[in-house]
Amino acid sequence: MKRTIAAGVTGIAAMLLVSTAMAGDAKVFETKSAINNLSTVMVDGGKARELTVGLGSGAYRRPGDPANMFYAVSDRGPNFVCGDVQDVLGVSEDAVCHGNKVRIYPTPDYSPSIYTIFLGDDGSFDIKDVITIKDQNGIPLTGLTNKLTVAKTEKPVDANGDALEQSVSSIDAEGIIRLTDGSYWLGEENGPSILHVAADGTVIERIVPFGSQKDFEDAAYKVTGGLPAILVKRQTNRGIEWMAVSPDETKLYFMVQNPLANPNADAYKAAKNTRLFVYDRASEKLTGEYIYQLDDPQTFRNDPSKKQNAPRISEVLALGDDRLLVLERTDKTTKLHEIKLGGATNILASRWDDMSTNPTLEQQNDLGSIKLTAVSKTLRFDSADYPMAPNKLEGLAIMGDGALAMINDNDFGIKGDPTKVIVIDGLVQADTF
Repeated sequence: MKRTIAAGVTGIAAMLLVSTAMAGDAKVFETKSAINNLSTVMVDGGKARELTVGLGSGAYRRPGDPANMFYAVSDRGPNFVCGDVQDVLGVSEDAVCHGNKVRIYPTPDYSPSIYTIFLGDDGSFDIKDVITIKDQNGIPLTGLTNKLTVAKTEKPVDANGDALEQSVSSIDAEGIIRLTDGSYWLGEENGPSILHVAADGTVIERIVPFGSQKDFEDAAYKVTGGLPAILVKRQTNRGIEWMAVSPDETKLYFMVQNPLANPNADAYKAAKNTRLFVYDRASEKLTGEYIYQLDDPQTFRNDPSKKQNAPRISEVLALGDDRLLVLERTDKTTKLHEIKLGGATNILASRWDDMSTNPTLEQQNDLGSIKLTAVSKTLRFDSADYPMAPNKLEGLAIMGDGALAMINDNDFGIKGDPTKVIVIDGLVQADTF
């Protein structure tokens, strides 16, 4: 059954139409695969925490792949902030963080990896091939933070609070596509950066913001400064979160998860404008930069908020040439918007990419006053209409029958959430699948 929304319907009217037209026809898949079990973490005086593999940071299925499979990518591995220590480990925050602002990595040797997922007729999914992402020497990469001097970063510690060494080569993989030649492109959050990865998981090239190349000069793979320098202004843990590819594979699309901290974190907290980029594979250059405006945080029905930085972008899927499906979510609500780049202002290499511009793009929520046009948005899905949908959906893939599969990032089971795949027919129409 096909369900669509008229392109001109917006706001409350669109939400009511979605609620009426889309509810139901969903199937949820879970797994009992042993590959999903990662480790048990426990510290002195604390409680045991069973960790699983966080499969769902990004997803993709190539046209022509088996109808019931897709690729998934994990991020940097289990990690949490000091405020979560009591809940996760059962000891006081100070016992691990010692009054410092750090991020805890209980399994610091975990390597971001690519997984192949097969959906079964019985409502389960199997995890098949696992490809570890590695450097040119064949050494698996970790997800520990890079030692950055241009962009801000976090200091990692283990579950006992002991300092961990940052790595120049480590990555926080968040988005994935696979080309017909077998290679992958990944969106990476920490740099932020995008990566070209060979079929066996070896990093071919990492593209970082111009001017930050020196921070990666000792990496055991090629690094180039092909992204706008202004991307070093990304808020910590709010970098590049996804990757999409046009049907003909000539263009890559990627977006910053939230507006930049430009000129500072106060601007990030109040901003609606995040940046979407188009990368031409033939010329190996960016050809477009567009504005995507985040929704009002009060419209996320499972957890409405007054904080404009509560909504964030966690995935994008190409439905056609310059036609994308954007996953915009809060902690408990996920929306899918279809967007089109046609008619939007291309701001690439304009004054909005200049860090000296004042006020900045992130301080200009009223785009009409500065004669800019954001991409158009049409609501296609709201998880508030699907009580069976898991929280923190982050991966999208179009299956062989045209149904849309969504997988959650369970944060490696730190809060006990299992990984689930929800499949819904008729939400979108892609040019190919």
